[in-house]
Amino acid sequence: MLTRQERNAFILLAIVTLAVVAGSVIIESAGKSTVSTRYTSTSADGSLVLLEGNVDRLVVTKNGADLILDVNGTSVFIPASSARGVSLKKGDKVQLYGVVQTYRGEKEILVQQPGDIRLV
Repeated sequence: MLTRQERNAFILLAIVTLAVVAGSVIIESAGKSTVSTRYTSTSADGSLVLLEGNVDRLVVTKNGADLILDVNGTSVFIPASSARGVSLKKGDKVQLYGVVQTYRGEKEILVQQPGDIRLV
């Protein structure tokens, strides 16, 4: 049998869990376009950004699974887990969402999910 304090803590935990799940569902259904900004050279590390443009360069890494793109002069890293099922070539026009990070002193966009890359 639970004490009154344990019961109240359990109810509070259930309410918080439901609120977090509901918030996630709402944000996911609204899409990343509502929480991202267009990429610029001044976009801060950790920002969720949208980049649209032509693939100027495409390199498959030595492991044969990760992709590195240049899209309108911006470096984009697509790990193997996000590149699965994505077929890109030089000249393709793409729209992608990713997180800005600095790698070896240069800004790049890290694509985190396969659905974050779309041919336009």
